[in-house]
Formats: sequence, C-alpha cells, structure tokens
Amino acid sequence: MMDTLGVGSARLILLVAVCLAGFCSCRAQTAGAWGNAVASAARLAPEARIVVLDVGAGHLLAASHLAEAARTLAAPGSTLKPLALYGLVARGRWDPSRRITCTRTLTIGGRSLNCSHPAADPMDARLALAWSCNTYFATVAGTLAPGELRKVLAPTGLLAQTSLASNEATAVFRDPQSPDQNRLALLGVDGILVTPLELAVAYRWLALQIAAHPETAAVQVVQAGLADSASFGMAGAASLGGVAIDGKTGTAGSAAGPQTHGWFIGLAPAGAPRAVIAVYLPAGHGTDAARIAGELLAHSPLRKKP
Repeated sequence: MMDTLGVGSARLILLVAVCLAGFCSCRAQTAGAWGNAVASAARLAPEARIVVLDVGAGHLLAASHLAEAARTLAAPGSTLKPLALYGLVARGRWDPSRRITCTRTLTIGGRSLNCSHPAADPMDARLALAWSCNTYFATVAGTLAPGELRKVLAPTGLLAQTSLASNEATAVFRDPQSPDQNRLALLGVDGILVTPLELAVAYRWLALQIAAHPETAAVQVVQAGLADSASFGMAGAASLGGVAIDGKTGTAGSAAGPQTHGWFIGLAPAGAPRAVIAVYLPAGHGTDAARIAGELLAHSPLRKKP
C-alpha cells in the first residue's frame, strides 16, 4: 500500500512538474515572440517607448525603453477621450446619441485645437471618437461639474503608479478650475501628464470593463468608436499589421512651441483583446505612432501565419 501510494504520488508530482514546465515554456515563447515584435517596431523609431501589456494577468509581455516609459510624463492628447467618454456614459452623464456639429475650427484659452478630420454631418459619440473630433469632446467637457473629471479617471488607474517598473513617475493632474480648463484637460492637452505605463494600465482597465459589461451603452459606443478609429479613422495605420485592433491615437504638445509628441494605444485582437499595445513618440504625431503599432502587430504572435 505504501509503495503504491509512493509511486502514485511520485507520478502526480512528475505530471505537475511537466505541466508547469510546459506552461513556463509556452509563456516564455510568447514573451519572446512579443519581444521580437517590439524589436521590429522599434527599428522604425528607435526613440519610441513601446509597452505591451497582458490583458488577463496585467504583466508586461514586452517593452522598449521600459525605464523611460516609466518616467516619461507627457500630455495624453486624444487618448484620454475614450476613457472619459466611457466613464461619463456609464454614469448616465452623457447621451452618446446626441449629435454635435463640427466646423473643424476650435480655439480654447488661446490655443488652436482645430479638427483635422474630413467635413462631416453632425456627429454622435461613436463617429466623434472614430474621427477624434475636438469640438464634440469640448462640448462634452463643458457639461462637467467641478472635480468630476478626476472622479471619472481615478478608477482607471491612469493617475497612479503601476508597479510595473522601478523608479516610476506619478501622473500629474491639476483639477480644472474653469470651463476652459475642463475642456483642455478632457482633450488631454493641458493640466494632465501621464506615463506610457499608466496609459497602458488604464486601457487594460477599459478592456476588462468591456469584457465585463458588453451589453451596456458605454461599452458599445466606446468599443465601436475604437474599432472605427483603427479601421477608417485617425488610427487606421495600426490595422495595416494584419491584426484587427481597437485603438486610438493622440497628439499633443506645448503651448510654448510647435513640437508635438504622438501616442497610439490599442487593444488586440479586436473584440477579445489579449494585449494592450502602447506607443509613445517623443516627437511626432499620433498617426506616426499608429504606424509603429501596425509594424509591431505584423510581427506579433497574434498575426496568423499563412
């Protein structure tokens, strides 16, 4: 009896060890594949901060310039729009079917924030997200109460350290004190600075919300807007990698000069994301960052081989 139990226990231990070894090997291979994909994308822009985050477990799959991604603080630009829209629609604070007319000309607090999208009929939330319409989201921001934007953003993790790297910087958020400051903050161009790691974590939160509440209006409008953005909208270059992705670009800069920095943040594959992909360019535009994300996806383990 003792011998039988001993043999059985030994076999069980061996089986568990083999399974763990297989799991670790598979995970290592996946991480290696993502590392190769990031390296391919980084060749297009060696200065880019690139982060790939596992949606399920929340750990890093790969990164380029991780230390810089943990310490770089930059205005998030239009990448803030989906997070704010989700929070406001989920709270019943904004009707996503409401349509806003955009003249493509917008000045707030002396800053020119003209829209670059094509002329269009009055937009609802989905189309405004796809084309990143500043006029639409400035109108949304005009409805915010004092302190409301912080309350909307806080649950996402955007305003706190991520614990994904050492010596992290912490997001800077200045509570808006006027309607114009609310507009500039929600547009992601003033009063808020975040790191690429923080933005990646916030979009992982968004991915989990989408999975948990698929029937809600907030999820449906934001997911559709992100899908459109990466299909025919401002983030369309990301889809050239051969993997369906829901994503958003962002471009922001300083009021003191003309130089801009660019963002792309996306959830891949679209509809059932397993990875968050964040690209930050210290100099450039969101469309440039989307192109780098497309190159990453073209070499990623998500790409189906012919």
